[in-house]
Amino acid sequence: MRLLHTADWHAGRNLRGMDRTPEIVAALEQILSMARDTKADAILVAGDLFDTQNPSAEAETAVYRFFLEAGRIGIPCAVIAGNHDSGQRLESVAGLLKHVNVTMLGTVKPGMGAIELETKNGLLRVAALPFLSERRLVKAAMLLETGLDVGAWRQKYREGMEFFLRKLEAGFKDNAVNTMMLHTTVDGGRLSQTEHSFHVGNSYSISPDVFPSSAQYVALGHLHKPQSVNDLPPAQYSGSVIQLDFGEAGDEKRVNLVEVEPGRRAKITSMPLTLVKPLKTVRVDLDSLERRLGEFQSFQGWLKVIVSTPEPKPGLKDRVIGVLPGALAVEVELTEGTKRVLEAAPEHLTPIEAFERYYSEKRGADLPENVRKAFMELQLEINGELPSEEIQSEDAADLEPPELEQIPLELMEER
Repeated sequence: MRLLHTADWHAGRNLRGMDRTPEIVAALEQILSMARDTKADAILVAGDLFDTQNPSAEAETAVYRFFLEAGRIGIPCAVIAGNHDSGQRLESVAGLLKHVNVTMLGTVKPGMGAIELETKNGLLRVAALPFLSERRLVKAAMLLETGLDVGAWRQKYREGMEFFLRKLEAGFKDNAVNTMMLHTTVDGGRLSQTEHSFHVGNSYSISPDVFPSSAQYVALGHLHKPQSVNDLPPAQYSGSVIQLDFGEAGDEKRVNLVEVEPGRRAKITSMPLTLVKPLKTVRVDLDSLERRLGEFQSFQGWLKVIVSTPEPKPGLKDRVIGVLPGALAVEVELTEGTKRVLEAAPEHLTPIEAFERYYSEKRGADLPENVRKAFMELQLEINGELPSEEIQSEDAADLEPPELEQIPLELMEER
């Protein structure tokens, strides 16, 4: 039996104002092509189909078109919700998707057992558990009543997860291929820089020891780096299907092909995905800005440009975009001397006051008014509060947004 394991599609992902859904569509088309070429018997999708709980119509179209096409070519799918998904929303379409041989689990339900799929090469059992957060598994009331500390809270979560896995394991059959599928963090898993500790920190992790030896493969979702976290039973993260943020720039993206028979050890092959828009971070200094940026004009993906400069420069982003229209992010990295002065500034100083002190120490003179205004414009641009061309006054008080009653009615209607 051949299984394809994928996860963390994040359809509807938006990066710096750019909708990444077309790239995700391209990745899903590759996965369908792999399913045809390998003659896959089933596809396991381990959560985070969407990037938000209220995805766009384009994101939903991308995901459900994948399942319709998989059903059309005769490949059943088993799917669970991840922490980015709305479990209830997925449950609402589960009945419809059954008609194309997709079994969707959005929430944990009483009496829930292993998913059973009849494939061209035999019976597949998937002990599947949708994302279950710690705060749902360990009730707040229990914490208040028993006075559990963080360590005990974490242990309670582990015990709760082990309880569910043992219950699901009971659905395994000797004549079937027996697998597990979860959306969770396993101890020892390596995080991408884009992933937040709130969702994947240690307090939400489980030990690989809870995976029963009767499982022939454990399909994991949640961590974006493809990786193995256990050998027996083999437990792997397939990872995200595109580089979701610049923290994942340079990471390879993959899908797992699992070849397995009842009672036999699985053979796992990691199959690379071709990225249509890879991410890259570029570091340049101000003096060689245009020359260095010219080296990346043929790059076909999205760029993050970090410019090293001794002092803030208004209009810097426009200079970069003028050379590299594919630059989604432009950041200023102050040189060490500037950073040391600013870091030494007392906490009560505002950014402009700290800059005045730096300028005075560096130049031995007061900050000129035109430089002050340029600094304030740059700060507003960075904060996204107001484009620099709309600034009308050098007085910071004039930069406050107008009250609603000060805006003419016709302008409010246009807005």
